[in-house]
Amino acid sequence: MFNDFYARDCSKKIRAVFKAKGNSGKPLATRPPYGYKKSEYDKDVWVVDDEAAQVVRQIFQMCIEGFGPSQIARKLSEQQILIPTAYFQSKGQSTPHTYKKPYRWCENTVAKILESMEYAGHTVNFKSQIKSYKCKKRINHAKEDWVIFENTHEPIISQHDFDLVQELRKNKRKIQKCGEVNPFSGIVYCADCGSKMYLCRSASLTGKQEHLKCSTYAKDKDECSAHFIRTEVLRTIVIAELNRLLETVHNNEDEFIRVAMENSVQSQENELKKARKLVKQYEKRIAELDKLFTRLYEDNVSGKISDERFEMMSNGYEAEQADLKVKISELSTAIEEKEQKSADTSQFFEIVRKYTEITELTPEIMHELIERIVVHAPDKSSGHREQQIDIYYRFNIAVSTAIADRREYGKKRKAA
Repeated sequence: MFNDFYARDCSKKIRAVFKAKGNSGKPLATRPPYGYKKSEYDKDVWVVDDEAAQVVRQIFQMCIEGFGPSQIARKLSEQQILIPTAYFQSKGQSTPHTYKKPYRWCENTVAKILESMEYAGHTVNFKSQIKSYKCKKRINHAKEDWVIFENTHEPIISQHDFDLVQELRKNKRKIQKCGEVNPFSGIVYCADCGSKMYLCRSASLTGKQEHLKCSTYAKDKDECSAHFIRTEVLRTIVIAELNRLLETVHNNEDEFIRVAMENSVQSQENELKKARKLVKQYEKRIAELDKLFTRLYEDNVSGKISDERFEMMSNGYEAEQADLKVKISELSTAIEEKEQKSADTSQFFEIVRKYTEITELTPEIMHELIERIVVHAPDKSSGHREQQIDIYYRFNIAVSTAIADRREYGKKRKAA
């Protein structure tokens, strides 16, 4: 018993030291992540490991070019690059893991690297903890419980590229059989139902017949209309609008920045007010449901309602509460993202300065400059097909509206 008490007492002291160190901004990890190594002069300082860092940069660049974790893992394996565990051991470091194939990269390893804020130069502590000194099971903490210290060591990846990769990974992009990545994947939406529009490509369709269509209509024809847009037409329109934006910014940058900043802040504030109002409404309803559940329980105990009725109603209340909690979590995340975007509006103009003219669309260009594209149903009231396209630029900088006129872009040709 004395030994058990002594162990608990020591464990408390260790946890106190561990917590003090973690809250001071010093990394808690026993080994720096792949791409870094401990400084020869201070074990709490990470320095860049040039050899491994080059692989990390390659992984991020491939993601920006449109490749997902599984495709990146396959390419690294083909290049015979050592996996992190094998690399550490090749440098004489002991690791808790073993491996059979030193060059076999897996999707999870790549995904973990792409998600690690450490590569942008930040220290992230308290991502997880061991349950107790008796139970060694590791418990992962929610992201909001992490303790993040910014700019604590030299970054391997710029903050811009790290943020861009996180944006890209929100939308899954499928490598087509032709080996290309669809630059519109994940950012084109139907104006009527708000659902994403999916790429339609097959052996029977030529490149000019390739098109995007509403995903809701594809699942249920009664829920939305059958409108679509050819990717060739959309690509031409987006390139033209992007170049028009670049020309406007370059010719009168100061005035454009002033107006765009004002519009962005106002738009973000309006959206934030709506989101915060909804959160309050949902929280109020959750509190009401707690009271209703209490009354329901009392009525069941007193015999006013049967057990069957109690079970049915309580299940309904619990389901509603669970749904509301999910919505609150989603809204809270959205609010946090919008607040961050309001603060980072100036970043958009730094990106714009990189480009003089755009002749080809890539996933990198699309996600650096465009938030989403909204495609409206075609209008034939004028006697010919016209279709409105709205392009929303990142950080709510501006919105471009263009019309896809069939007289200008021609008719869709049948496959020969």
